[in-house]
Amino acid sequence: MSGLRLSEIWIYPIKSMGGILLNSAKVAGKGLEFDRRWMLIDENDMFVTQRKVPDLALFKLEMNPDFFTVQFKKESIQLPFYSALSSEPIRATIWDDSVDTIEVHKSYSNWFSNKLGFKCKLVSFPEGNARLVDPQYAVNHDNVSLADGYPLLAIGQSSLDDLNQKLESPVPMDRFRPNLVFTGGRPYEEDSWKEFTVGVNKFRGVKPCSRCVLTTIDQMTGEQGKEPLATLATYRKRDNKIYFGQNVLSIDHYEIHEGDEIIF
Repeated sequence: MSGLRLSEIWIYPIKSMGGILLNSAKVAGKGLEFDRRWMLIDENDMFVTQRKVPDLALFKLEMNPDFFTVQFKKESIQLPFYSALSSEPIRATIWDDSVDTIEVHKSYSNWFSNKLGFKCKLVSFPEGNARLVDPQYAVNHDNVSLADGYPLLAIGQSSLDDLNQKLESPVPMDRFRPNLVFTGGRPYEEDSWKEFTVGVNKFRGVKPCSRCVLTTIDQMTGEQGKEPLATLATYRKRDNKIYFGQNVLSIDHYEIHEGDEIIF
């Protein structure tokens, strides 16, 4: 018995927008089902994130039986889980990768463009389209969705608690946008995780997650500060990168549930 349990399950359907807390989730090849399967791209077909557009934090999502509700201030739209994608593929750039995406519909693109004040498109990343994980860390030709680099991110509540003891103003877990949050164990013990099981699903930890300025954006207001990155830099920095959380690959593809035991 490890004493570790899965306490929170999060998905972020549209990259860099609000997350959704779930009681259970299906694990798919690219990560949790529906996690980061959509994103905005600009007029140059380049991905858009809070790093350059902090107001993306103000788009809040809720999950319904067949669709997501996307709310921005007092307005909202419904985004179906599955919709006919008949338009021509758009070759979009996300970090160093070029991937084939499909514009969901011009009405969605127009809605987001209007809210943000610049032209953009909402695109979907079909499940069958490839985007390989860095081969240096891959286990079985693993693919990733539109997440930054890996299918899943795990963070221990003890790690956040330890960080918050060092901060003047504590920050919530949503600053770090994890998929899997667990209770029990020592602060930062996820750094060394390799093979582990959550419920009946096997996973593999591959490398600690390097963090960026997105962690300094308040996910409720879209306002940006210096913390928690400034404090993390004092004790979690190496090779000019600041680390918090562990990148994870999925080996099995069954359901996970809040409260599942984590076993090594």
